[in-house]
Amino acid sequence: MLPIAAAATPFADCMGATRHHPIRRWFDDLDDLTLGEPLLTLGQSHHDPFGRNRTGNEGGSSIIIEPQTLASDGNPINGEFHLVHTPILEPMSSSSAPQIKIIPSVLPADFARLGDECQALEKAGVDRIQFDVMDGRFVPNITFGPDVIASVRDAVSVPFEAHLMIEEPDHLISRFVEAGCNLIIVHEETCTHLHRTLAHIRDLGANAAVALNPHTPIDRVAHVLDLLDMVLVMTVNPGFGGQAYISTMEPKIAATRALLDTADHWIDLEVDGGISANTIEGAAGAGANVLISGSAMFRHPEGLAAAVSELRQLATKAYGRD
Repeated sequence: MLPIAAAATPFADCMGATRHHPIRRWFDDLDDLTLGEPLLTLGQSHHDPFGRNRTGNEGGSSIIIEPQTLASDGNPINGEFHLVHTPILEPMSSSSAPQIKIIPSVLPADFARLGDECQALEKAGVDRIQFDVMDGRFVPNITFGPDVIASVRDAVSVPFEAHLMIEEPDHLISRFVEAGCNLIIVHEETCTHLHRTLAHIRDLGANAAVALNPHTPIDRVAHVLDLLDMVLVMTVNPGFGGQAYISTMEPKIAATRALLDTADHWIDLEVDGGISANTIEGAAGAGANVLISGSAMFRHPEGLAAAVSELRQLATKAYGRD
């Protein structure tokens, strides 16, 4: 185990306060997931759509990977490794410390007015919009596919991220990039060849990220850091909105931040699940700089803009890396 190191009609800002639409939990039909060749990809650019400084960890770091008991061929018997940080690991300099990013999940949105909902979120000041894509196999729920996302892409200019909670994501990644998603998140648990999957995402011109379920150890991403733009630590078990935050994930968040700080470039750390004004400080204080909020944001009594502002202020104060 890794040791823990310290063009639709916009809504009004009060939209969240008057919402009566329930969080959608079950859907009758899958979206059309027919495979096809991509019509376009996001072009490679010197401009990072996430506004990060990607010049690397200026403090410098080192990591030692120590295998467990070895077989005669030198490979670990159980296939796992212990990662041990050396004492020379230094904190990131203030010049490269990232800004806090507040990102909504659209699961609580009114899907019949999804374009309007996205415009209201952009007006409220969110940094990106997350689309939780569920297939009814990896998680016990079905949401939407790339065609739905593409239908609202032109309604806003804010970046999109696709959180793919689906089996065999490689077959559909190009469709979500095609639909306009700047960041593609795949689950480690669904990728047989994770290195190949992440390289494929980058080849398409998108940013690549890996999500880890609560039970999944962080060393599963230790050997693909060079291909990562972000790691997502789940603070609920995926599949439904409105779940309670698992506070025991905070040591895992801290350990993940320590691991990511050994990379030669900045890697964002996102958390998703149960993030509200009551829980965001714990997640940000543990090292998460990208925070997903769904139910709490949409239900805020003073509306979406107030929710985004409150969450950003609490997270920025708790993060404390700059």
